[in-house]
Amino acid sequence: MFLFNRPNYPKITVSEYRDQYENEPHVLIDVRTRQEFSQGHLPNAMNIPMDEVNTRMDEIPNDITVILVCATGNRSGMVASALTKAGYTNVYNLEGGTMSWLRLGLPINR
Repeated sequence: MFLFNRPNYPKITVSEYRDQYENEPHVLIDVRTRQEFSQGHLPNAMNIPMDEVNTRMDEIPNDITVILVCATGNRSGMVASALTKAGYTNVYNLEGGTMSWLRLGLPINR
């Protein structure tokens, strides 16, 4: 089981994410609960709740960029830390999470 503490891991802002990854291969993983995810999530995000990450590692590729998101960036930061400890090298935490996305007036899917 991973220890969810916070060593350094790369962060990316919503603007940087949109500029750099709009047309680049990547995986966007929302680590909020299923209920939170169903209430609205970033386009193209897949849901792997934080408490399921350990058992669903096979769904998280390590050969392309992985962007993690939650409501504010806290939970996704913990998961980014855990994935980095597990050997993932191209993992980013979306700063400010879904709240930052919404503050910019960007669309969400339901």
